[in-house]
Amino acid sequence: MRLERLNYDKIKIFLTTDDLRDRGLTREDLWKDSLKVHQLFRDMMKEASAELGFEAHGPIAVEVYSLHAQGMVIIVTNSQVTDELEDDFSDEYIEMQVKLDESFDVIYEFESFEAIIQLSNYLYRQNIHDGMIIHYQNRYFLLLNDEQPVDIDNLVSILAEFGSPSTLTVHRLKEYGKVIIKDKALKEIYQHFWEKS
Repeated sequence: MRLERLNYDKIKIFLTTDDLRDRGLTREDLWKDSLKVHQLFRDMMKEASAELGFEAHGPIAVEVYSLHAQGMVIIVTNSQVTDELEDDFSDEYIEMQVKLDESFDVIYEFESFEAIIQLSNYLYRQNIHDGMIIHYQNRYFLLLNDEQPVDIDNLVSILAEFGSPSTLTVHRLKEYGKVIIKDKALKEIYQHFWEKS
């Protein structure tokens, strides 16, 4: 489980499929209202409190994004609570508004183009030559479809070593970002940076 504070009242939690498996859950279980899911959420909030100082009391908004074969990204937002509402809720009570979304694209974000150059060396040797590179908000995004010549779990493991899964949609990236390389991005980067050396 990886946690990141996005701002003073919002955090992002990334759960890999291994994190879920370790807790005896599948991605499908997260769409159900079960005791295991409630326990997972309590564990996430305890860890967020310990690591980030994020306290979730009263109404919160929870957005769950299922990233194809990569795991889940959960965005938790502490809603603004008035004094009247605080009186109505005990410290143990959390009211959640949950939004669910699922993406079948594999989208990873990278802090530098150098990370993608290094990644291309590994993926090219795995016969993964496709991809699109988009620059958006000072980050680089690699978009792959899920039809790759390697096991998707292995692909995600390699990608996670160099970048982070993104919750941004392909449509948003294409509309607001700048397409750096449209087709066969990994092949082009590998040929330019690795074959010449």
